[in-house]
Amino acid sequence: MPEISRFFGIIIAMFYDEHNPPHFHARYGEHRVEIAIDTLSVLVGRLPPRVLGLVIE
Repeated sequence: MPEISRFFGIIIAMFYDEHNPPHFHARYGEHRVEIAIDTLSVLVGRLPPRVLGLVIE
């Protein structure tokens, strides 16, 4: 998975030609989440609240 960013143990990644809606992936330890780019809403998965706040910011 192509990495876009890595900070505080959080990995942000995005695939070039993946399913709609446009989204990115975030990983933190065993937690995984897909977040829509246009609304920044969580599509699939879960992150701890503090980590999700850092990702959305």
